Amino acid sequence: MRVLVDGDIVAYRAAYSTEGETAETAKEKADELMDNIAFDTTTRGEELEVFLTGKGNFRYDLSPTYKANRKDTPRPEHLGLVREHLVKEWDAVVSSGQEADDLIAIRATELAYDCTIVSTDKDFKQIPCRHYNPNKGEWASVGEFEGTMFFYSQIVMGDRVDNIEGIHGIGPVKAKRLLSECTTEQELYDKVLGAYDNDEERVLTNARLLWLRRKEEDVWYPPNQR
Repeated sequence: MRVLVDGDIVAYRAAYSTEGETAETAKEKADELMDNIAFDTTTRGEELEVFLTGKGNFRYDLSPTYKANRKDTPRPEHLGLVREHLVKEWDAVVSSGQEADDLIAIRATELAYDCTIVSTDKDFKQIPCRHYNPNKGEWASVGEFEGTMFFYSQIVMGDRVDNIEGIHGIGPVKAKRLLSECTTEQELYDKVLGAYDNDEERVLTNARLLWLRRKEEDVWYPPNQR
């Protein structure tokens, strides 16, 4: 089974944890994190595939405020060096015009979801496969409709981390209650659209910001428009 690694979380963790130390220490920390992931998730013959976010992101064209809350956040001093190290020593693939998350979701789809995604990012809960959180050492398995349900929950909740505004006052508990009786994607969409007072444009924008691509140039459409 292939193991798809969110290299962004590895790079940031290695760089932040070695702030003020030498560049060599930062690279060693990255190797340590990757070795731990390999030990926890692979058996003989299995390979890690590592992905990093590069330049450009189509989501900025959808919303000028996307991740605008992060623009003044300082980057750790060794982040660039660690990223280069992951490319050189771990064959990391760098995205262009989209995020590493999209590359991982596309690759997972190519593998018919017979894979493990390694990340701490909750957004991957929309992908129906095995998941491993390396910070907590926790495994999870997401089913197909479960992943779809999570995606629609995100649409109504928004995502504060990425500066995506949802419906005020709706968090995980209320979102779960709102969608609990839905059994098809069309029912999920209708329920979410109603929660937004039938504001289709806002629902579409949020969905396209939150959707992880399943193929190159993938654009999300409501279920009745596919």
